[in-house]
Amino acid sequence: MSQKPGPDKSPRPTIKDIAAKAGVSKTTVSFALNDPSRISEETCKRVLAVVNEVGYVPDPVARTLTTKRLGALGLLLPQPMTEALRNPYLWQVIRGIGRVCEEHELSLAMLPPVRGKVIEAARRAFVDGLLTIGVGPDHEVVDLIERRHIPFVTIDGEAVEPMVNIGIDDSEAAASLMREALTLGHRRIAMLALRPETLNLPEKRYSLVSDRRLAGFARALGSVGLSLDSPGIEILPVECSMEGGYEAALGILSRRETAPTAILAMADVVALGVYGACRKLGLRIPEDLSVAGFDDIPDAALAEPGLTTVRQPGEEKGAAAADLVVRLLAGEPAAHSILGTELVMRGSM
Repeated sequence: MSQKPGPDKSPRPTIKDIAAKAGVSKTTVSFALNDPSRISEETCKRVLAVVNEVGYVPDPVARTLTTKRLGALGLLLPQPMTEALRNPYLWQVIRGIGRVCEEHELSLAMLPPVRGKVIEAARRAFVDGLLTIGVGPDHEVVDLIERRHIPFVTIDGEAVEPMVNIGIDDSEAAASLMREALTLGHRRIAMLALRPETLNLPEKRYSLVSDRRLAGFARALGSVGLSLDSPGIEILPVECSMEGGYEAALGILSRRETAPTAILAMADVVALGVYGACRKLGLRIPEDLSVAGFDDIPDAALAEPGLTTVRQPGEEKGAAAADLVVRLLAGEPAAHSILGTELVMRGSM
């Protein structure tokens, strides 16, 4: 009976072997593998030809010791991965981060909370730089990242030291949406706020983003003599999902006599859940209920009727944040940035 050949026991080729065969120094081989711009194109091609010929496979641990870099950025997710990736807007942010990672030949590690704690994910992160979502300066994870001396940038955090933040003017964007609802005559308005994410401090009533948007809603309501506590004005914390919007809307719209005439959701995916509740209850949009969202995900324009929403540049936000981390890794200065938004009027209001 023939036997299967065993594993190849021949010694693995080394950089020293490649250097000898290509007639160059070990440093030149290292440049060819890690930083080709530092040697001539002809030399690089000769070295890589030898690499392919001998079947050389770099040892990632050895490469890390040499370059002092892991070649990876980490994104701290605010919820477990199965929940976070249900939000289409987050996919837009990740796409922007990924675009920059590809450009700089970096990997992207998505880091969900460990045992419900983002700080544990940050403690274990094996990356060169970190991006966080919705983290304020007083969160414990910020102190940990600083002690690890890892460059980091927050997305939708706060533009204060020691952080560098990429975000939008959530307060003004929300105010513009509320002003539109008030102009249309609505005085019974429900706001679907995003429930606290795992990375927010326990004493926070809502997420950082929700807090800022509620402040904008309050400012617009104040212009017509109303407040967040006025009769007919209500705030409901919901999960950032279609199911979250559906369940919340089903409850408040079933109170026929005191039901809101407008629902403003802080995420399009939540607003689309409201559409489902309206279908269930036989309500027409916008004849019986005006609905608006936030983000302008692709499905917002495809909904029937089209969803009125605040457009924010998710992909650009992710790309800008990743670019700042890359700059920090290169020792370059980085500054806060506020990106623009736009109120997109469609048929739902």
